[in-house]
Amino acid sequence: MEESTLIEGRNAVFEALRAGVRLDKVFIAKGEADSALKAIASKARAAGAVVSEADRRKLDSMSVTHAHQGVIASAACLEYASVADILSVAREKGEEPLVVLCDEISDPHNLGAIIRTCEALGAHGVVIPKHRSAGVTATVAKTSSGAVFLTPVARVNNLSAAIAELKKSGVWVFGASAQGDTPLWQADLKCPLALVVGSEGAGISRLVSENCDFSVGIPMFGKISSLNASVAAAIFIYEVIRQRNCSVL
Repeated sequence: MEESTLIEGRNAVFEALRAGVRLDKVFIAKGEADSALKAIASKARAAGAVVSEADRRKLDSMSVTHAHQGVIASAACLEYASVADILSVAREKGEEPLVVLCDEISDPHNLGAIIRTCEALGAHGVVIPKHRSAGVTATVAKTSSGAVFLTPVARVNNLSAAIAELKKSGVWVFGASAQGDTPLWQADLKCPLALVVGSEGAGISRLVSENCDFSVGIPMFGKISSLNASVAAAIFIYEVIRQRNCSVL
């Protein structure tokens, strides 16, 4: 995550506070009597943040997402996790690892939606490359509804090296591909698992694909032959959770 990251939107700011993220300043829309904004202001002051009222024009000029919902916070020195940190989360929970690797996902809305799905379904973390990929920005934080503060996100120099690290830890790597060798429903996903989701246009890059253990596809029945990256990721993750918890789902 970048220094001096802006966090916009009520859910995103609230989840940042709940996760213990250190906020320097919180700007609240002047004249707002909304109970949710009052609760955010109170929690921010209790956490030591400076809370200021600002008119809507100032908030609009500060906003990156253009959907600030009357609150923008500034957080300094937010740090990415490591692949080892993500594996530690799974180990501490006594669960088989479930990690999502995003191969050149450049749309921050897609990345935010993937992170939100990971948090909602209990995946242990997300890995993104430093280059040709969206980072954790205000737009990602807003789209994730604050899930970026609850789910570890690792940013690595090389995705293939991250895959090698996961394999050394006993994690099997599945590539999500429209031309996957195995239909999703026929794949055994109960093992320690990392899912690679490719970019919106090109899919998984050749080198990353070659490092995957399996290539798995979502069966398609309509005329459109592809899905949005975040939608495809959600379907894959839910199938993993379904297989691992078949007795309760």
